[in-house]
Amino acid sequence: MLFDKIKIIKEFGKNNKDTGLAEVQLALLTSRIRSLTTHFKLHKKDEHSRYGLLKMVAQRRTILKDLKNKEINRYNNIIKKLQLRK
Repeated sequence: MLFDKIKIIKEFGKNNKDTGLAEVQLALLTSRIRSLTTHFKLHKKDEHSRYGLLKMVAQRRTILKDLKNKEINRYNNIIKKLQLRK
């Protein structure tokens, strides 16, 4: 998990410590959401983690909405890179 986080920060950030950029935050959230969805295939009754997943999805949606309103080009690029639906 830590290795994936470092890799994502290098790929989407301007430098190794740039975690505040919207693209980096979206990529990290998307990675955690995807790992949790695979977790739920095995553990169907894990309601506590499902609540956390819903909070992460809402946070990602908020960041995407803000990015879309401020900079549409960056929004379109991150949607394509992360293969998200609009």
